[in-house]
Amino acid sequence: MSTTKKIAGAALAAALGVTTLSACGGDAKDTSAGDAPKSTTVTLVSHDSFNVTDAVLKEFETESGYTVKKLKSGDAGAALNQEILTKGSPRGDVFFGVDNTLLSRALDNGIFTPYEAKGLGEVKPEYRLDKEHRVTPVDSGDVCVNYDKQYFADKKIAPPRTLDDLIKPEYKDLLVTENAATSSPGLGFLLASVGKYGEEGWKDYWSKLKANGVEVVDGWEQAYNERFSGSAGGKKAKGDRPLVVSYASSPPVEVLYGEPQPAEAPTGVSTGTCFRQIEFAGLLKGAKNEAGGKALLDFLISKKFQEDMPLQMFVNPVTKDAALPELFTKHGVVVEKPEVVAPETIAENREQWVKTWSSLVVK
Repeated sequence: MSTTKKIAGAALAAALGVTTLSACGGDAKDTSAGDAPKSTTVTLVSHDSFNVTDAVLKEFETESGYTVKKLKSGDAGAALNQEILTKGSPRGDVFFGVDNTLLSRALDNGIFTPYEAKGLGEVKPEYRLDKEHRVTPVDSGDVCVNYDKQYFADKKIAPPRTLDDLIKPEYKDLLVTENAATSSPGLGFLLASVGKYGEEGWKDYWSKLKANGVEVVDGWEQAYNERFSGSAGGKKAKGDRPLVVSYASSPPVEVLYGEPQPAEAPTGVSTGTCFRQIEFAGLLKGAKNEAGGKALLDFLISKKFQEDMPLQMFVNPVTKDAALPELFTKHGVVVEKPEVVAPETIAENREQWVKTWSSLVVK
């Protein structure tokens, strides 16, 4: 399973030829007379989409005295698997990137040491899912259906707004989604249907969606940059599906990396189709630099990092005082009522839901 919040913005930026930033760090030792050598390197293990601007990271390093070493480990699911396999002897000090679709698995495997990060009181209560503070909320984002504005304007059809709309005849053969067994947004869209229709209703919904011509592809890259007619990549590939499962942050990214940059986003978001993902970080059990790991967790929910994050990872801050950049406020949307499913419910049912979904939609 390819998990994000693997953020579509980072992948979209890559698809449009944008080079993402990378921070570097090295090992350093404090060998003051009379003191045992003390590592000043703190290692952050993450999925590949983690990013922070050099200046913001450097400010943390200067103020804290720690040098951050980043160890990127593939998608979130693969990265989490590595930490479970190395439980007690972790590859780093902090793990970033476990989201609410995998949270219970991480907690049940006991890979984190509880720590209540400084500033946690500024994190909005709805994101604080672990009362034992084994993980700290860092960002949120919404998996949503995106639509091609030009297509619907030309056809004089209103774009869909809700999950119910997608099974209506006027949207037949228009939607492409990712495989829930292999893709994070694909799984998120499945969970949106579970949240909306419940255990008894989601299967019937997908049967209707299949009858209405939904197309399923393996991953986000293929769906968004090849099949979707509204994206820059999809236009080049002559995609013919004007509806795609992506992220609420995708329209601002289309503006940011458009050549030339458009005055308005060419794509919109169907806000009644969304599932909210929340990403967390935690202090790894057995961390060699526990003090540095705690300082790094404090930094991840600081105002400086939270306000830097949207344009680096195309996600939303979770703290009350962090302001969104103008790109998000002008071209993005606020999803007031996303579908949610409790992490423990996801953990108990995820494999069976995906298996059932595959038999209904793919086979």
